[in-house]
Amino acid sequence: MLSVVIPTYNEEEYLPRLLASLRIQSFRDFEVIVADAHSTDRTCELAAIFGTRVVEGGRPGAGRNRGATAARGDIILFLDADVVLPDSGFLQTTLAEFAERGLGIATCRVDPLSARPIDRIFHGIYNAFMTATARLVPHAPGFCIFVRKTVHDGISGFDEEITLAEDHDYAVRASKVGRFGV
Repeated sequence: MLSVVIPTYNEEEYLPRLLASLRIQSFRDFEVIVADAHSTDRTCELAAIFGTRVVEGGRPGAGRNRGATAARGDIILFLDADVVLPDSGFLQTTLAEFAERGLGIATCRVDPLSARPIDRIFHGIYNAFMTATARLVPHAPGFCIFVRKTVHDGISGFDEEITLAEDHDYAVRASKVGRFGV
């Protein structure tokens, strides 16, 4: 089973698009946990409408950790609320590759939601950098991290004292416990 953990704070504008893209996945053995940091908008109401489990969260490492604590799956996928999965086969394909390659932690290449050429160029540069440095210094943006629950627990999760680049710290520490891949 996969546990999708989404930390939120006032994400009513973005969360429905992510939840809709999860709803159409061909892979069905997953739960969705929204770890909310006391939103003052309709985030929790919208999460409930989509049938997700809402737990108390925090920003952002704390929310990810609270969601992971509630997770029942042996693999966790951390997503941010403003992400949209690219197609209905995304989970099926990425989880198969995750297993096939024996990964403990992974991320994926990123594409902008915008069609602007400058956005495509910068995302391409980031993808090239992330792939080129994967063996030396793993980078995994917090908006898309696959990790085995045993790896997450083995490093005591995200360092909640770090407020900037906690996701990259997490990837470096996790890659010492489980194999990293893009």
